[in-house]
Parts: sequence; C-alpha cells; structure tokens
Amino acid sequence: MSRFPGADAYAAEAAKLIERYETISSEEVHEEILHLVPDGALRSLDIGAGTGRDAAWLAAKGHDVVAVEPTDEMRAAGMRLHPSPRIEWIDDGLPDLSALEGRDPFDVIMLTAVWMHLDADERVSGMARLAALAKRGAVMGLLLRHGPVPEGRRMFQVSAEETAALAETAGFAVLVNTPRRNIRADAPEGVTWTSLAFRRL
Repeated sequence: MSRFPGADAYAAEAAKLIERYETISSEEVHEEILHLVPDGALRSLDIGAGTGRDAAWLAAKGHDVVAVEPTDEMRAAGMRLHPSPRIEWIDDGLPDLSALEGRDPFDVIMLTAVWMHLDADERVSGMARLAALAKRGAVMGLLLRHGPVPEGRRMFQVSAEETAALAETAGFAVLVNTPRRNIRADAPEGVTWTSLAFRRL
C-alpha cells in the first residue's frame, strides 16, 4: 500500500490511465494558465506527474523539471514515454514531499488533479510545504477536480474558494480562478474542474 494519499487506486488502473493521460496535450489541459508559464532555463516541480506529460511539456520549454510521482507504474511509464535529461523522477508525494528537503526553491510548480486527494489537515500542511518550495515570484498552477468520486478512489470535495484562501494564507496571490470545460467527451456525469494559478509573494 502506498504511503501517499490516493495513490493506490492509480496503480490498479495504471494501464487505462496512462493511455487516457497521453491522449490530451498539456496545452489543452492548462489553457487558462499558459500565459503564466514562461520559457527558459527555469526550475519546475510537477507534483503527481503521472505519465510525465506535463513534465515533458515543461522540459520542452527549457525547464529543468523534478517530476514527483508516488505510483510506481505511472512513474515507470513516464520515464519510458518521456525520456529527457531535463526530467528527474522522484518517488514522493504531498503533503510532506520529504524527498525535496534541502532543494533549491522552484520557479514553477504544477499540481494537476492532485489536490482533491488530500484531506483537510493534509491540505493545510501541504499548502505550507508548497509555499516553502516556491521561489519568491514563482507561479503555481493547480487543476482542481469536483464531482462524484470514482469507486475505490480517495477523494474529497474541495472548493476553489477554500483552495484560494489556503494559498493566500500561505503567502500566494491568486492570479486565476476559472471554472473550465471538460476536455474529454467521455467525462463522467457531474465532474467539473477549476483552473487556479498563484504567484508566490
């Protein structure tokens, strides 16, 4: 059993999820915040990196990326599908991200469909940890899922308003808080998303 919240269900469904994640581009997933993610030699952190789709997108922009993924099957697929000297893969996860202790802070942090796996206490400690990992002026993008919980998944109903308030308390300014369309035509009934972006003060 994984020591990270929500990771076990992804191992059980890895083959199906890997195919699903790779059929959608990062530009489609993150269209509301693309203007905030610069090109160049930056340090990026992709938390819950999955198949490495977003890590590869950031690497193609010139970033050096730490891809954090707690599910062995997903991490192995990411390393195979997106081999890049700019991507470092790490077995770790929120809320502690203990493997990143002592690292230099990051310019860009991405969390795609991760935050709803954390309970209320984990969200508080996790946001404080993210603030500690973010360089002053850093951009953090967070794609938040709402709606019915798939069977066997550990998820919580988390509002964009709560997430924005936690971020502000931790030292971030809210840049984007936008409900977004479902990208996939086969999205489950009742599932919606919010794109959020923050800047570290």
